Amino acid sequence: MGKGRLEAFSDGVFAILITIMVLELHPPEGSSFADLKPLIPKLISYVLSFTYVAIYWNNHHHTFQAVKHVNGKVLWCNTLLLFCISLIPFVTAWMGENHFSASPVALYGIVLLMAALSYPLLLKSLIQLHGKDSLLATSIGKDFKGKISIVIYILGILISFFNSWISFALYCVVAIIWFIPDRRIEKRIDKAL
Repeated sequence: MGKGRLEAFSDGVFAILITIMVLELHPPEGSSFADLKPLIPKLISYVLSFTYVAIYWNNHHHTFQAVKHVNGKVLWCNTLLLFCISLIPFVTAWMGENHFSASPVALYGIVLLMAALSYPLLLKSLIQLHGKDSLLATSIGKDFKGKISIVIYILGILISFFNSWISFALYCVVAIIWFIPDRRIEKRIDKAL
């Protein structure tokens, strides 16, 4: 079956999630810059979460540029990924509202870990469908960034109960790793054209 509806639905979900997150930001009562100070934890949480959703959208877009069609298994794996990502606005709000205390930061990490574990399932289902020599399979390779991200998330979750700021910093490190453009798929698609 074609991939168009899956891409359209996924794009809609990503757009809604970003909208939900920004709606959680409420302006302060006062009119001075000092009145923004209590909102700083929420703003920081929002910026990191927006970055994560954008990273997933970019990677999702590149992934589906490298495949021709989907099947039922791919649809379910994609739905699992979208479910995990859909939890980001909730944990973002909880973490920002509670000024990065241990439990919200740990749960934030758990949601990020769930998304990081579900993405390889989507990739695996697409590679099974298109073959081990497909454009996607050869582009992904060993996926070092994906594996190291999972390790860092687990460390962040465990450390959050001792120092939630170190955990938050680890989550930022993963975002930085992925924010740096990964051009593997782009390069292979450009070569194929």
